[in-house]
Amino acid sequence: MAVQDNIGSSAPRTSLLNDPVVRGILYQIIVGGLVVAFFYWIIVNTAQNLAAQNKTTGFDFLFRTAGFDISFTLFPWSRTSFYWQAFLAGLLNTLLVAVIGIFFATLLGFALGIARLSSNWLIARVATVYIETIRNIPLLLQLFFWYFAVLKAMPAVRASFELPLEIFINQRGLMVPRPMPDAEFTWVLVAIVLSLIAAIAVGIWATRVRTATGRYPPRVVQAAKIADAVVSFLVAALAFSLLAQYVPALANASPLIWAAAVIVAAASLSRFAPYARAIVAFALTFVILATLLRAMFPVWHTAAIDIGAAIAGVVMGWILLEGTRNRPPSEGRFPIALLILIAAGIPALVYIVTGAQLAFEVPVLERFNFKGGVQLPPELVALVFGLTVYTAAFIAENVRGGIRSVNKGQTEAAQSLGLKEGDRLRLVIVPQAMRVIVPPLTSQYLNLTKNSSLGAAIGYPELVNVFTGTTLNQTGKAIEVIALTMAVYLTFSLLTSAFMNWYNGRVAMVER
Repeated sequence: MAVQDNIGSSAPRTSLLNDPVVRGILYQIIVGGLVVAFFYWIIVNTAQNLAAQNKTTGFDFLFRTAGFDISFTLFPWSRTSFYWQAFLAGLLNTLLVAVIGIFFATLLGFALGIARLSSNWLIARVATVYIETIRNIPLLLQLFFWYFAVLKAMPAVRASFELPLEIFINQRGLMVPRPMPDAEFTWVLVAIVLSLIAAIAVGIWATRVRTATGRYPPRVVQAAKIADAVVSFLVAALAFSLLAQYVPALANASPLIWAAAVIVAAASLSRFAPYARAIVAFALTFVILATLLRAMFPVWHTAAIDIGAAIAGVVMGWILLEGTRNRPPSEGRFPIALLILIAAGIPALVYIVTGAQLAFEVPVLERFNFKGGVQLPPELVALVFGLTVYTAAFIAENVRGGIRSVNKGQTEAAQSLGLKEGDRLRLVIVPQAMRVIVPPLTSQYLNLTKNSSLGAAIGYPELVNVFTGTTLNQTGKAIEVIALTMAVYLTFSLLTSAFMNWYNGRVAMVER
């Protein structure tokens, strides 16, 4: 049988069009050429249409006088300001809403996501009802509700509701004190930054020691006990002082308030600590709910609001009592009170030593309006509140999904090590869940930033309202205005994505 010998012979050459590499390059050149031709046709066609309408292009309009008012800006504004300043005002207003909304939506979303997985039946059901209700109602409708049904339904200026800390709320928005620090307060700001770094460093060091030895350093444990008593005293004093506004018997009984705070601090070092915390939780819940409900629903009877707030306070106190009754001893707990005391105590000490002064300009009601302080318009408050409430519902689901993605064996392994529920969540579950939570969390941050443009529907002067609305109507520079607006949102999105991708890389699980 004859066998053809191909050894030493070269492979047959194929046509270039049949070469997959050459063919792929050719296809890319053709597609690129079509894209360039499409944009060239768009640009030429647009230029011809603008020339036919005797319209010019360019960004010279940015240096013309705007001639209109903006209801809320972060810098001085008048009708003589330029269009570029209007662009900057809208940009800063959008950035302000996005930053505040992302911060509060993250806190609320994480709390709701963890609460939905709580073993407590009441907490889990309340979180479920919140999430399922809020995320199925259109955001625009929610903004209308908060703006027209809540904030615009507030009383007039002369009948404003007074909230704690000299804060007033009425139809014209929220009036808060304006901080007026002196030159020495710069040292306090430096101390705040350094104390935060120190608190984080102590927390990391204590955690590493416990990971290596199985227990926290003795010095940290002793300091944490003292810090726990100090923090309990301060929180109790604040809670009972606020409660005195609603309980006439405590209004002129300052010694009684201080004595009660001392008892709470002493109880925090004993086995009665859960009961002391439950009492403080009741006081804070009652004060916060009673204050908010009285301000939001002035037509409701005061006694009914107080009874409802008291019931909610009892429920919150009971939940806290059940949650802390089986807490591990202080030797096995993360020294959170110590870190709080470091972060807050050092700046307070620097404040006293340097003699710095932080005065507050309190808003004062005059004949027609408040004078002094900072006035936050109702449009800003409604937009921040609506975006926070809406986005938090989606973040909560992301957090729940991330926690569910962690293998059950991890929880069982943590239980076998004797870790309590809080430590299991903080040390084992959440760190592993973050690699699942962060990618969809980035999308929610981007959505919140873009949804801030809905503020135009309630009159908030953000970028779309000020620049794409008023500026475009007055100048007719549609291409330039739309291009700048698109560039701003694209920049916000890319910067947010870049930061979250960097953070995702930090928390990603390293494969070995």
